[in-house]
Amino acid sequence: MQPLSTPSTGTRLKSFIGPRPVQNQFTRLAAPTRCVYRPESVHLHNAVGASRADWQSSCAILASNVFSQQQPNEKPGAGGADHVAAVNGHKTSIDLNLVPINKTNSQPPQQQPHAPVSQLSKPLSITDLSPAPMHGSTLRVAYQGVPGAYSEAAAGKAYPNCDAIPCDQFEVAFQAVELWIADRAVLPVENSLGGSIHRNYDLLLRHRLHIVGEVQMPVHHCLLALPGVRKEYLTRVISHPQALAQCEHTLTKLGLNVAREAVDDTAGAAEYIAANNLRDTGAIASARAADLYGMQILADGIQDDSSNVTRFVMLAREPIIPRTDRPFKTSIVFAHDKGTGVLFKVLSAFAFRNISLRKIESRPHRKRPIRVVDDANVGTAKHLEYMFYVDFEASMAEVRAQNALAEVQEFTSFLRVLGSYPMDMTPWCPSREEEEQD
Repeated sequence: MQPLSTPSTGTRLKSFIGPRPVQNQFTRLAAPTRCVYRPESVHLHNAVGASRADWQSSCAILASNVFSQQQPNEKPGAGGADHVAAVNGHKTSIDLNLVPINKTNSQPPQQQPHAPVSQLSKPLSITDLSPAPMHGSTLRVAYQGVPGAYSEAAAGKAYPNCDAIPCDQFEVAFQAVELWIADRAVLPVENSLGGSIHRNYDLLLRHRLHIVGEVQMPVHHCLLALPGVRKEYLTRVISHPQALAQCEHTLTKLGLNVAREAVDDTAGAAEYIAANNLRDTGAIASARAADLYGMQILADGIQDDSSNVTRFVMLAREPIIPRTDRPFKTSIVFAHDKGTGVLFKVLSAFAFRNISLRKIESRPHRKRPIRVVDDANVGTAKHLEYMFYVDFEASMAEVRAQNALAEVQEFTSFLRVLGSYPMDMTPWCPSREEEEQD
């Protein structure tokens, strides 16, 4: 499956959801269709009003109607108000008018020979803009990278047996969930060696998704090359910038006098070498990436620190209901108000209630980056404005957490709860190097 991409890349996200006809190995549309949405013609049973969710469901039913028009036993246009379609187990009766777009001097597309199904990636279509799957359906989880990336492994740990959707950028993963192409997103926010992934902190504030869980993944790096290549023949090593930094000392100990070049992700480096048959280039990636792209492992466990762990957050369109029967963590973001010692007062609201802070991160306030202060005695001063991200150990179902945020709100100009979710309490697995020593 090819990763999704933003409009700035070669493969545009809008091509997956735009009005152009979608063709894949399962269906072919004889002519493009468009939906004429009339509020008075939509009748959603067991629903309240025509909301955004109703319209998204309507888009899914539209795709079902288009598919029904391709059946040989049905007449064109069948699928009016009495037509009942099932999308991910949700039955909905709806009236959508399908208007064919007739293009002059247009010839029907010629039938092309089909490649084997295993070699074709299924394009995203309007059927992906459907309600969340019911119990028993496959959950669609977006992650950044290509198959074999550590984010894919994190998605599998967070949601076993899920349908993982690769995306070429972090923002595309956010958009995939917002546009109902995916049901969840699993994205990294911090690493025990490399620190915070600032890009995702900024995207958490820009988008309206909710943190519904977290998962911590041990990182186990390997040095990969094409079969038959010895490490002495390598002239460069490519990988993600953090992976290169996490293996810097080990590469030097291996005696590799190579150039180190950064790419978008670890598994993408292995894919690039295999696709271009680069016999002088190695990659730092996972053992799974070696299996997927036919690479050999020249060195195993080359990370400088064996306790290398990345923390991922699980994102959804709706928040979960906080509970008190297990350890919970709550993430917030705020901008403090003007005054003296405001940040101290905010943090004291948690300390007085015996709430432990797990993390505090500051990021520039994009809408108000500079604050000008005029003082008659000392003159004019300019201060940088920041947004503060805080993780604390408490559930929003607890009264102490509610009272703490009520007090914090008195000293802040902006406050938002990003999510209250269960903590990942699973023990870290030891690295292979430690297992061999034992």
